[in-house]
Amino acid sequence: MRYAIVIEKAANNYAAYVPDLPGCAATGATVEETEAQMREAIEFQLEGLRQDGLHVPDPSSRVEYLEITG
Repeated sequence: MRYAIVIEKAANNYAAYVPDLPGCAATGATVEETEAQMREAIEFQLEGLRQDGLHVPDPSSRVEYLEITG
């Protein structure tokens, strides 16, 4: 599965979340660390959903960039 993540710069670190997995978030000192923490958070959340017999949401979010001139 391939989930979209959003990484945002905070005052002293980076924070990330997964639009398709409410409550799944992570932080890190660098983008790379945040991505690694996010990977672990996603795996942990999916494992918990499966263990609890709950539905694992399919990835459905889409990420696009818009170029704005002016």
